[in-house]
Amino acid sequence: MAPALLTAVDATSHIHLIVGSNPLAGARCARSLEVGAKPILLAPEDSTLHYGLAKRIETGDVQWLKRIFTEEDLTTLGRAEVDGVVDAVFITAGGKHGSSTQISSLCRRLRIPVNVADAPNLCSFTLLSTHSDGPLQVGVTTSGKGCKLSARIKREIAASLPTHLGDAVERLGVLRRRIWEEDHAAELSQDLEAEEEDSGQAATFNKLIVEESKEAARGRRMRWLSQICEYWPLSRLASITDADVDQLFREFASSSPSKIGPTATNPERRVGRIILAGSGPGSPDLLTRAAYKAILSADLILADKLVPSPILDLVPRRATVHIARKFPGNADKAQEELLELGLEGLKAGKVVVRIKQGDPYIYGRGGEEYDFFREHGYVPSVLPGITSALSAPLFAAIPATHRGVADQVLICTGTGRKGAPLDPPAFVASRTMVLLMSLHRLSALVESLVNKGYPLHLPVAVLERASCPDQRVIRTSLEHVCAAVEEEGSRPPGLLVVGNACKVLMKYEQRWIVEEGFHGLDNLGGEGELELSRLAGDFAVAV
Repeated sequence: MAPALLTAVDATSHIHLIVGSNPLAGARCARSLEVGAKPILLAPEDSTLHYGLAKRIETGDVQWLKRIFTEEDLTTLGRAEVDGVVDAVFITAGGKHGSSTQISSLCRRLRIPVNVADAPNLCSFTLLSTHSDGPLQVGVTTSGKGCKLSARIKREIAASLPTHLGDAVERLGVLRRRIWEEDHAAELSQDLEAEEEDSGQAATFNKLIVEESKEAARGRRMRWLSQICEYWPLSRLASITDADVDQLFREFASSSPSKIGPTATNPERRVGRIILAGSGPGSPDLLTRAAYKAILSADLILADKLVPSPILDLVPRRATVHIARKFPGNADKAQEELLELGLEGLKAGKVVVRIKQGDPYIYGRGGEEYDFFREHGYVPSVLPGITSALSAPLFAAIPATHRGVADQVLICTGTGRKGAPLDPPAFVASRTMVLLMSLHRLSALVESLVNKGYPLHLPVAVLERASCPDQRVIRTSLEHVCAAVEEEGSRPPGLLVVGNACKVLMKYEQRWIVEEGFHGLDNLGGEGELELSRLAGDFAVAV
């Protein structure tokens, strides 16, 4: 399969035709509005619309034609300057829907770009997972092979970029424009001088012009700019100021990227040693010193699949890393495989470090692993980790206990052994309940809570990828949490916090709000206190 031609399209005032009324249709309409297009929704009048989509229709941002698709829609609903032909079509029902193939064929015949959900063979284009920071946009596509994977890759790329890089792009664009304008003005001036020379009134009568030096001067600063973009570290570019732009307009300075890499260490090794280490909620800054030293000493690393890559990046190159191949239906076999690999490493005299997300003993099967290795003659050292059950609420500005609001905390799992559903405890107004591994069966979980007397207006929060740069917090209520997660999507690992403590520090009136990003550990060495809004995230989207 040939690679796709990736382009950036200026969609300002374009007409996007969205066929369908499901949550994906709402997402397509939202994306069209973001890029300046005008979405038209085609769906029957009796269609059930998601709250967010209905709201956009109510405010007039989305036009809803309450009927099914007709062939004439493709050539009559578009802009007048293109004779009514629509600019793009999005079919949200999927390729199995009877009309999808027909609409796709019509669009291809008219050369109208068409995208059909979950049907790459019917698409003439696919959407990229996009990270936007001002004029900077980073897009990732898997060519229809896996949107979840492209979203994950995009998040990891975005997390690796320094903050304010979009501002740097804007400033360097200004610098490029200033250089071009001055060079262009110089060319006009020289053309004018040539005309004066032809008329017998040369302005450069006593001025020596060397053609080579003149051309070199024209391109000199543009080459400087190219070298700055190529060689300056991104962190330095991200901190560029207006004063820097003025200075760079006058002179050239270059900085070569520094080569930074882990220092391999060779600590003295003990024969057959096993360490069970908690990796904390996500950020490597939240590892204990003991866990960090254990990672550096390892010959063999056995890691949970949810351990973030920044922590695995600390593993010395000489060590072998094995990631647990756990997925629904295979968890027990994958666990057995991990234990056998660990036992083989111990028998070979290796230092084996079992890295477990959060704390080894909080729903991490650490006790089972301790018992297994002890039965085979190796008593593990167990290193605690900061559990996300308590740290994730903290990073989301949710105090698990608060005087007069919550005097107890209950930590439980949303999924029991072999996928058994949770039988929740009775509702206690002063209790904060933290539910780990619960988002994949959220609807059934909410139903069980409501059946046990939990009020629909009870505040809840969905906390995902706690302490990582792409942390996300969804603040809502028990009534709207399923709709919120359906519209916003899932970003594992995540947990659910239920209780009145969710609304103690962060007030909101919307059905839900979404907060993206985490920088709560950035300024620990700086002066002053961290603002609560920064602990909660970079920005919030209210619904």
